[in-house]
Amino acid sequence: MPSSQNPSPCDESAPAQVRELSPREYVRRWPGESSAEVLLLDVRELPEIALARIDSARLLPMSEIVARLDELPRDRPIVVMCHSGGRSARVAQYLMANGFSDIYNLAGGIDAWSRDLNPAIPRY
Repeated sequence: MPSSQNPSPCDESAPAQVRELSPREYVRRWPGESSAEVLLLDVRELPEIALARIDSARLLPMSEIVARLDELPRDRPIVVMCHSGGRSARVAQYLMANGFSDIYNLAGGIDAWSRDLNPAIPRY
């Protein structure tokens, strides 16, 4: 259960320092988009997901993180992504503040993934 003392993922002042991975670093570390060794967590909202998505990513909108925190694994790395990396960094900070230890932010988000790895994913 999340601590009431820890900031909301929407709180831009969350202090934790989050490790970042570029999309290229992600696929080098965990080859294959559907690696069972890592959770790619997409925290964009549903209208954005309708525009573009990575099939192997688990969808959990930022607005639902607090209520659904207990659904996330603590036994493997989580790489958090959004459109460009800002919201996912805040969610990653929130996860770290709530006891998750192996957390990364996908630098540049799905926009960088599309630009650098898979141009078939639409940019918006």
